[in-house]
Amino acid sequence: MKQILKIVLGVIVLVVAVIIVLSMVKKDGPIVIVRGNLAQKPLPIKLHKTNDPECAMLIETEKNAAEVVAPDGRTWFFDDPGCMVKWIKDKPFKAKAKLWVHTIDTSRWIDAKKARYGVTDHTAMHYGFGARERDNNHTIDFNEMMLRMYRGENLTNPIIRKKLLGE
Repeated sequence: MKQILKIVLGVIVLVVAVIIVLSMVKKDGPIVIVRGNLAQKPLPIKLHKTNDPECAMLIETEKNAAEVVAPDGRTWFFDDPGCMVKWIKDKPFKAKAKLWVHTIDTSRWIDAKKARYGVTDHTAMHYGFGARERDNNHTIDFNEMMLRMYRGENLTNPIIRKKLLGE
């Protein structure tokens, strides 16, 4: 009798373990990378299901979102242009990657290197570099935005924040 009870208990434990494993496999995990984007075009972001590889935050909105597409079609998604710039800095494919940003003035995906950037905008990680399609007197180009990110000259720096916002 004890032998049968042990076998039944073992089978129950095994069944429960299999159910747990199968439920974890079926469950959609966060998206970090999409493969096969050989056209190097911006892809739709699955909001609340896509992770930024730099800050690990889930992307909540396309507003100021960014994408990097490697020449082999791998695509990464970012919640803030500043995260994209930090992440791609040392990547070997940096010069050949296609960079995209979603603009706050036209709500379109455009080439990140052709975009203009505000310096005091509300962005997901609070860097302040909101992307725009149109130039205005208060924007900077991509190279300047990148340089300021590398120097730490963004709204996450209290000295810069006070200088730009008067706080």
